[in-house]
Amino acid sequence: MATIKFFLQGKSEKTPIYMRFSIGRGNTPKRKTGLFINPKDWNPKTNFPINNTAHNKAIRKRLKKLDIYIFDRYDIDYPQGITINGDWLKDEIDRFFNQGKQQADLNRLSEYIEFFLTTVDFKENSKGGIGLSKSRVNDYKTLLKLIKEFEGKTPLLIKNIHIAFKNEFLNWMISGKNYSKGYTGRMLGNLKTVCLDAELNGIDTHPQLKKVAGFRVKNEFILYLSLEELETIANTEMTHPYLENARKWLLLGCNLGQRGTDLLNLTEDNFVIRNGLKVIELEQEKTGKNVTIPVLPETEKILKNGLPHKISLQKFNDYIKKLAKLAGLTEKIPGKKLDPETNRHKKDIYEKWELVTSHICRRSFATNLHGVLPTPLIMQITAHGSEKTFYGYIGKSSLDYAQQIADFYTKLALKDKKESNLRKVEETNKAVNQ
Repeated sequence: MATIKFFLQGKSEKTPIYMRFSIGRGNTPKRKTGLFINPKDWNPKTNFPINNTAHNKAIRKRLKKLDIYIFDRYDIDYPQGITINGDWLKDEIDRFFNQGKQQADLNRLSEYIEFFLTTVDFKENSKGGIGLSKSRVNDYKTLLKLIKEFEGKTPLLIKNIHIAFKNEFLNWMISGKNYSKGYTGRMLGNLKTVCLDAELNGIDTHPQLKKVAGFRVKNEFILYLSLEELETIANTEMTHPYLENARKWLLLGCNLGQRGTDLLNLTEDNFVIRNGLKVIELEQEKTGKNVTIPVLPETEKILKNGLPHKISLQKFNDYIKKLAKLAGLTEKIPGKKLDPETNRHKKDIYEKWELVTSHICRRSFATNLHGVLPTPLIMQITAHGSEKTFYGYIGKSSLDYAQQIADFYTKLALKDKKESNLRKVEETNKAVNQ
């Protein structure tokens, strides 16, 4: 197993920091990182700087990122038969720090994506701040692997990213690799972002680049738990304590409307009193948005014995399938499920419990409250960016909307009738008093 170690050679106040990359017996190249530090600020036990100054913290952070970068490059190059030695290590360190021969290769798509990945800490993000999220960075890393595989031994040039390339790439992703259309559209969007960034840096691009746009695919299968199904789950006798714990998380999630990671990271510190109102405050991991959720009586009921025990997202996904099955959610419905043999989602008819995942919490919350609370209030909690996105997210059919309209006019008619009866009573009372 490959390992990385940082170490010092020298005793001067400005001592160079080296990296040793051990791949196997007899293959342990070392090279300078280009960073320097006073040995007094170096921890020989952790092989990283001591966090006693802002400067040392910055060096430590840079070394951590270099560590990740080298492993990522190794994972890409080693399977392709590229020789991993001292020269390779020096080139990759230079690339990480945007030095050496990289600039001459930036016209190559894969080389530019590598360069792009070294700048993600300084890119403007969707929250208006600086630095892309971990999920966004992982998307670009995935894109790099896909492009490496797609181009083979003939490097793709950024100036050749045009409509013909788009069509070929789409066919390769969807028909050749069996990726979903939604995933393919997202990768294509990431690709265009990289190419536009290259254009800003003076790299030649094709006039048709603007036509190489990403796209979203409407979700065919919107899965949520109705209020009746949630009540059934709440009243079902569980066979094991871990299922009772998972049920508590599930019911809580369907009352709070958050993604699985944000839900399972809740602690007592998230519960605060604001202006006499008990609320839950959290920052969503994916969007970075701050959300405030009132603790309503139903939530208090779920939490009467405190928060459920912390579990991983993977276990939560596994457990809620089991408890949904115990609750009798066996209705056969169309959906997509991951096929372990192909590692792709397969469309088919499944029993509902098989399709239950953590995301059902947020979708159930939004769907069940739609028509009960004003949409903008629901969106404040789910943190959807637009009503268009929200309406494509909830599980309401045209029949549901027809029923809502009918209910609205029924209530309106009852209100008019009540007011009419009230006027008659008032008129009668007035006549009697006269």
